[in-house]
Amino acid sequence: MPWDARRPGGGADGGPEGAGAARSQAQKQCRKSSFAFYQAVRDLLPVWLLEDMRASEAFHWDERGRAAAYSPSEALLYALVHDHQAYAHYLLATFPRRALAPPSAGFRCCAAPGPHVALAVRYNRVGILRRILRTVRDFPPEERARVLDRRGCSRVEGGGTALHVACELARPECLFLLLGHGASPGLRDGGGLTPLELLLRQL
Repeated sequence: MPWDARRPGGGADGGPEGAGAARSQAQKQCRKSSFAFYQAVRDLLPVWLLEDMRASEAFHWDERGRAAAYSPSEALLYALVHDHQAYAHYLLATFPRRALAPPSAGFRCCAAPGPHVALAVRYNRVGILRRILRTVRDFPPEERARVLDRRGCSRVEGGGTALHVACELARPECLFLLLGHGASPGLRDGGGLTPLELLLRQL
């Protein structure tokens, strides 16, 4: 994987209708595989099994119209949502940069970059957030700042950083962890507010 359902000459019968049928069948299989992976992460199945699934299945259609496997970045999003700490730790230890890279367009509601830190704060996944912060500690300063200070989706996070999310949702442990690892407290969100100003609005 990935593989391409748009075979030259169409589908099994060589015509455009056959090509459309082949693509439709491939999309159905992707949806089934994607749901199976979702369930496997949700049920906290062993890391080796999840990685075997991720390496051998096609789960979604990429920007080039090809059926593709999930990247470490996309797998980490599943681990974050379902608090699969062992899987998150494996992905971050094995693919530190790829796990924190922006996911494909199908995993984003806008052009915002990788949402992992903000998502960890939003779901209050303190254990995984700690692991992310330990991972980026070894990155060069500029790269570390890009991960910690990424602006989120304008519709979900209001264009703010993970610090803004921590202040908005009153997540003190996440807030202290982010500040302690160098997140910038002076950046403004889409409404022109710093994290502190956003926090004061909650009082």
